[in-house]
Amino acid sequence: MARAGPMLAALPALLALASCGSPPPPATQVVVQSPGPPPPPIVATVVAPGPPPPPRTELVPPPQPGMGPVVWQPGHWGFSGANGGTWVWQAGGYVPAPNGATTWRPGQWVQQPTGGWVWVDGHWA
Repeated sequence: MARAGPMLAALPALLALASCGSPPPPATQVVVQSPGPPPPPIVATVVAPGPPPPPRTELVPPPQPGMGPVVWQPGHWGFSGANGGTWVWQAGGYVPAPNGATTWRPGQWVQQPTGGWVWVDGHWA
C-alpha cells in the first residue's frame, strides 16, 4: 500500500502529458450566403396568332402609403390558348422595386420570326 501513494500523486502529471499529444477537435465553420433575387417563375409560353387588340384606357391610382419604391405596370392583353384562343384584359398594377434594382423594363408583346406573338413580362434590371 505504501507504493500506491507515489503512483496516485504522479497520476495527474501523467494525464496532463497524455492529453498534450492529441490534436484539438476541428473548429465548426458556418457559411451564410444571402439568397439573392429569386429566379423568375417558369411559365409556359403561349404564342398568339396575331397582335393583341389596342390597349384599354386605365386610370392609374396613386400608390398606397408605405408601398415603398414602386412602378406602374400598365394593363395589357393576355392570350389564352383555351377555347380556340381568346384575348383577356389583365389590369395594370404597381410593381415593388427589389433592393438594388433601379430600372423597370415594362412588359410587351413581341412578334416572333415565325409570325406569332408572345408576351414578355416586365422586370427590374
